[in-house]
Amino acid sequence: MSAVFLLSESQMERIEPFFPLAHGVPRVDDRRVLSGIVYVIRNGLQWKDAPKAYGPHKTLYNRFIRWSRLGVLEVVPIFRTGR
Repeated sequence: MSAVFLLSESQMERIEPFFPLAHGVPRVDDRRVLSGIVYVIRNGLQWKDAPKAYGPHKTLYNRFIRWSRLGVLEVVPIFRTGR
């Protein structure tokens, strides 16, 4: 597999304030997970087809659902719905 797509540090800094606080067990790397979500959406993949470098596909899916409901993904241009 070629290099894995990752959001840049500056992109993460811009959207980090929108992430909910972790309660209890710290979350795995938000940058890796969000990059995996973007990769799946951009390439039209099913969650199970996400490269292993992004972590378990179930984590990507669960985080996508949770962050979508909380509006976190509205600040990421690829997820904007035009509102």
